[in-house]
Amino acid sequence: MSASPPPTDRHAAVVYNPIKVDLPRLEARVAEAETAAGWGPTQWHSTSLEDAGQSVTRTAVEQGAAVVIAAGGDGTVRAVAEALRESGVPIALIPSGTGNLLARNLELPLTDPLGSIRTAFTGSDRRIDLGIAEIERADGSREQHTFVVMAGLGLDAKMIALTNPKLKKAVGWLAYIDAGVRAIPNLKPIKLRFSIDGAPERTTSVHTIIVGNCGSLPGGILLLPDAKPDDGVLDIAALKPSGPFGWLKVWNKVTWENGVLRKSALGRSIIDLTTDVKDVLYSTGTDLRMTVEHPQEFQLDGDEFGEAKSVHAWVDPGALTVKVAA
Repeated sequence: MSASPPPTDRHAAVVYNPIKVDLPRLEARVAEAETAAGWGPTQWHSTSLEDAGQSVTRTAVEQGAAVVIAAGGDGTVRAVAEALRESGVPIALIPSGTGNLLARNLELPLTDPLGSIRTAFTGSDRRIDLGIAEIERADGSREQHTFVVMAGLGLDAKMIALTNPKLKKAVGWLAYIDAGVRAIPNLKPIKLRFSIDGAPERTTSVHTIIVGNCGSLPGGILLLPDAKPDDGVLDIAALKPSGPFGWLKVWNKVTWENGVLRKSALGRSIIDLTTDVKDVLYSTGTDLRMTVEHPQEFQLDGDEFGEAKSVHAWVDPGALTVKVAA
């Protein structure tokens, strides 16, 4: 491994979503931090409709950026992470979106942009896993994408596809609940075949299936309670609500039981004494293959990715370096 260049020869790059950030203010704050750290001038790259951030991030790496700062929503973070996969160049986060999912799961500050910028220049490196998803479309074409938090097929993807952009801008993540309420009445179970870690293929019916590298969502929702971003495995949740109160049981599981009771020893003992909720089933693995009877909506880190006929998801351990507070 080559030695790191001295600070005066180092520079950062910022990949920003122009819709999400106040660029003049961000430029001023970054300039102050780079000067304090003794770094050279920062490079600036805007995302666009044609490039969510992958191409400009690769350009930044080719031009020698020592860190790439992602300033935007979850889509920008995912795109930058995808381009930085296995590069060794760390990503730094300036939370600027609705969910800020990766920062939330890494317990990074969500409302301290100055602190986030300083961390980009002076923080420590933390290696985390990435999830990789190969999507097969109905026409047989295939695409491969990275996810840093969660991928989902079924209800959660339908919620994202139905989310009103104006409402999302006004009330943030609560707009997903509105979309979910509208999606559930027309939702039917999805028949799928699946295999985890090469085991014999099985068949099941679910309303949604989540594959996660991390487990927390906004609003105190802990969807995957045992998920850790650096444990080398993916956590899988299958939602299978049954009966008239099925969705209520699912909601209680991921908010009250996972989000509240699991945080204390007493709460965990209460969970141990109660009957397990069969409407939410958990599993883990490093490799998941699933094929649905009919193409279904698919999402990655909160962005819709169209309909998928089959999905192959696997973990790439330690593939991304993230800047965290020293």
